[in-house]
Amino acid sequence: MSTMEIPAYVFTVPILVMIILLLVRKNKTKTLNHPPGSYGWPFLGETLDFLKANKEGKPEKFVKERIEKYKSKIFKTSLMGETMVVLGGTSGNKFLFSNENKQVTIWWPVTVRKLLGPGLVTSVGEEAKIMRKMLSSFISPDAFSRLYIKAMEVVGHHHFENYWQGKEKVKVFPLVKLYTFKVACQLFMSIEDNNEIERLSAEFNIFLKGLISIPLNLPGTAFYKAMRGTTAIRKELLQFVRKRKEALEHKISSPSQDILSHLLSCPDEDGKFMSELLIVNNILLLLFAGHDTSSVTLTLLIKRLAEHPQVYQNVLKEHIEIASAKKDGEFLSWDDIQKMKCSWNVISEVMRLTPPIMGAYREAIVDINYEGYHIPKGWKFYWNTALTSLDPEIFPNATSLEPSRFEGAGPTPYTYVPFGGGPRMCIGKEFARLEMLVFLHILIRKFSWKLCVPNERIIYDPMPTPVEGLPVSLQPHSS
Repeated sequence: MSTMEIPAYVFTVPILVMIILLLVRKNKTKTLNHPPGSYGWPFLGETLDFLKANKEGKPEKFVKERIEKYKSKIFKTSLMGETMVVLGGTSGNKFLFSNENKQVTIWWPVTVRKLLGPGLVTSVGEEAKIMRKMLSSFISPDAFSRLYIKAMEVVGHHHFENYWQGKEKVKVFPLVKLYTFKVACQLFMSIEDNNEIERLSAEFNIFLKGLISIPLNLPGTAFYKAMRGTTAIRKELLQFVRKRKEALEHKISSPSQDILSHLLSCPDEDGKFMSELLIVNNILLLLFAGHDTSSVTLTLLIKRLAEHPQVYQNVLKEHIEIASAKKDGEFLSWDDIQKMKCSWNVISEVMRLTPPIMGAYREAIVDINYEGYHIPKGWKFYWNTALTSLDPEIFPNATSLEPSRFEGAGPTPYTYVPFGGGPRMCIGKEFARLEMLVFLHILIRKFSWKLCVPNERIIYDPMPTPVEGLPVSLQPHSS
């Protein structure tokens, strides 16, 4: 039979079926109750408003304005080219953190994925579990006692001798960043050369500014500069990896020397070793995570202690008591760190007031019904740290420094989340705690200080950063 002889209904029936299916799908879409909100401009969405709030130092402003506008703690928006849902309040945090790998999974904007590459922070599911397990032995109390406390204290004493002692005035933020970066370089990779550390630190500062940005890889943009900076960092790290690999083969280095040796020497449960690229990416992440959040928190701690003399005196008293029980030249122990309860309450309150991380992201891996709203598979979620930590209904006098909030059982679960929560809670939380307490133990027994720029403006770039670098005048203690 020729084509001309085929009955017309053979062609028209499939077309009619397609039209009916499209109409049904369109009608179904109309009946789905998506959260209220706006997608903003094409491609840009509401990203510019989001970044503007960060530059103003109020990352929670973007979310709060929309919650008030839509009269809903749940709303949709478009950020970094993605449809995104914000779940406000404690219940939103609880849903996202308790449904990891069930209804949601970790997700990061394209800028983060391109800059960090495949590794611990961007991996999901079983792969993420394997990587976390491989690193767990280096972030345990045993490792802290055996490897880290003494090394951190030695680096700290050298740092203060070289950069603080004998100075009438210092800029806190760049100096603290140098300390935390040196600690990370030494403990993760055994790098001790100051020139190498300062060179890598400068590249990291460029890389950091492009992490949360508009993903335009064009000359002059923050993302373009960050991509170039990351390429330079990776090249340098790859050289360290290959030199260490050779040193391990010739038994010059030991598998337990540091995290780099551990990653090169220890296979996963299936007997597979990490590739050089994956090791480089994970070291890149650890160097970033191991110093940036600690740097901003320590800087803001120094600012808050200057603004609250009585809190300063309480912390000083605690550290004098700990130091007075030590012999001359004796280093801090893990037990000493546990005694620094007042100090950790103050640091926790500083992080509540100004979270070092403004938030993070998840992706829906199934269609989700949340409080009557339909959230399709593939849509993204954004949770904002300050949305609960600065909520006066959760924390009375939310903008005032009150370390007593963290005494006893502390805040209600899912209200205070500077380290995230659930299976993806920050793997370096205890490392950061140790690093900050050791630094504070040395600093507060050496100096008191005054702010040179009271009420200095803080912006998120992408982490809270004092625009002047927090200059302070130092007053050394007489003994």
